[in-house]
Amino acid sequence: MIKIPEDAPFDDAQRGTLTELLGGCTTEQRQWLGSFLGGDLRTKGGGPLLVLYGTESGNSEILAARTAKLAKAGGFKVKLSNMAEASPDDLVKAGSLLVVVSTWGEGDPPESAEEYHGAFMAGGLDLSGVRYSVCALGDTSYEHFCKIGKDFDQQLEKLGAERVASRADCDVDFEETYQGWIDEALRALGAGAVESLSLGEVAPAASTGEYGKKNPFPARLLEKVKLNGPGSAKETWHFELSLEGSGLSYEVGDSLAVVPTNAEDVVNGFLEAAGLSGEEEVETRSSGRKQLREALTRDYDITALSRKVAKAWHGHCGSEELAELLSEDNKEQFKNWIWGRQIVDLLREFPAGKTDGQELVDMLRVLPPRLYSIASSPREHDGEVHLTVAAVRYEGHGFERKGVASTCLADLVEEGDVVPVFVTPNKRFRLPEDDEVPIIMVGPGTGIAPFRAFVEDRATREGSGPSWLIFGDQHYTYDFLYQLEWQDHLNSGALTRLDVAFSRDQPEKVYVQDRIREKAGEIWEWLEQGAHFYVCGDASRMAPDVQEALLKLIGEQGGLGSGEAEAYLGELKKSGRYQRDVY
Repeated sequence: MIKIPEDAPFDDAQRGTLTELLGGCTTEQRQWLGSFLGGDLRTKGGGPLLVLYGTESGNSEILAARTAKLAKAGGFKVKLSNMAEASPDDLVKAGSLLVVVSTWGEGDPPESAEEYHGAFMAGGLDLSGVRYSVCALGDTSYEHFCKIGKDFDQQLEKLGAERVASRADCDVDFEETYQGWIDEALRALGAGAVESLSLGEVAPAASTGEYGKKNPFPARLLEKVKLNGPGSAKETWHFELSLEGSGLSYEVGDSLAVVPTNAEDVVNGFLEAAGLSGEEEVETRSSGRKQLREALTRDYDITALSRKVAKAWHGHCGSEELAELLSEDNKEQFKNWIWGRQIVDLLREFPAGKTDGQELVDMLRVLPPRLYSIASSPREHDGEVHLTVAAVRYEGHGFERKGVASTCLADLVEEGDVVPVFVTPNKRFRLPEDDEVPIIMVGPGTGIAPFRAFVEDRATREGSGPSWLIFGDQHYTYDFLYQLEWQDHLNSGALTRLDVAFSRDQPEKVYVQDRIREKAGEIWEWLEQGAHFYVCGDASRMAPDVQEALLKLIGEQGGLGSGEAEAYLGELKKSGRYQRDVY
């Protein structure tokens, strides 16, 4: 409750009136009053402001919407624009501009922003009347951290725009960096009552009782089933979690974020390499003071090795060999060196004479949640959410390695245990609103997950639109994920067609892209009939190979040149008929 302080320049009656008035106002109304009474709304705010975003996983979209809300409260006339639906020409008339954009993978723009990024970087615009700032989202575990945000920042300046606030480069734990940026940027652009803007209702917090990113829901594990048969080289699990009492909801195509913990043996190896016991007291960035062992288990990413972490460790160990590896001339050598290695290898190979627990955690980033495509329809499984997760295990440089979240679920969570989760919407991966529209789904391995949800969802609505699934894995006998369910859907008509590619069942390897090439004529017919084409799974090899096969199909079947085929595919993307959920 808001209460006017006793030392405020008001008498008791006035304090009572103001307390009652402000207590009944929303946060946005209080922000407006602050702007108005400060005079800023009338003299500074009120001008047009374009908030432009490019998003891959949805974080940039969320922050852009928050930015628009805060700017509106600061007195601006705000337009929120997605790069997927905008043109760079719009920037000429922007006046004031705030850009929120993520970098995907190894320095690529978000898929939905590829065309915009290309056109913008080509130049040709005069933006001398534009005042701007950029918030870049990225992941320091990748070499080209926040590259796309840096591209926009530099190109805007090159085209004559005036940078009014420094670019913010946000890691996966972006809240604090973002808040500092938006406060500075809005103040620089002339927003009213900037100090109050950080108090907006921007995200559910633990104190509100609402579950979300700030306050993950402890979902109870209802069922855990290994999907691969004996003899498989893979380890894929089906998890069913209860959302009862959470207030969380999702749509097919969304992802579930799992908040993992680091395994005990991984933490022990890390502590041993650092020469610490784990009993040292440290101050964490998000959960107060605790013992180092607990902090490394629950709060910090102790595996992903990046240039940023290596530079921080060099400050402790002072190794000349590491300094040489980190030099600007050896970027490629460093990239090759970290391949298959983790932070523990850095500590082992370049030991420090002495370090303490606080120095250690200060160089680490917060342990990020892992996103998994939801494998269930809420209409079919009320109060539940299902996941399809491949446990990641491998050997690297003589040591056994394992994925943090996947093996946390596989090894540490049993039926009845709870898993902290929250829902992450994916508006770019949705079924057509019309259930009569044909859909083609390409999902090898765990990429099958959202398509299980798609087919279930259509089945519950008794949609009659044709549906075609192209699935791939290693062996028919061991790795045909959800085989009986697909057969049931074929029998019921919920699934019209199923084609499979089991790569290891014959001398020559066969993949889903090979099936696309084989069925090119029929796929083209479906596309010409308005089909939506979906791809889910591996981003590094599978997704590009599938896109290449699709482009070739369009060119050959449609009698189009390479440029025309790319334009056709571009139109599929723009219209939402070609959608990918790749990782």
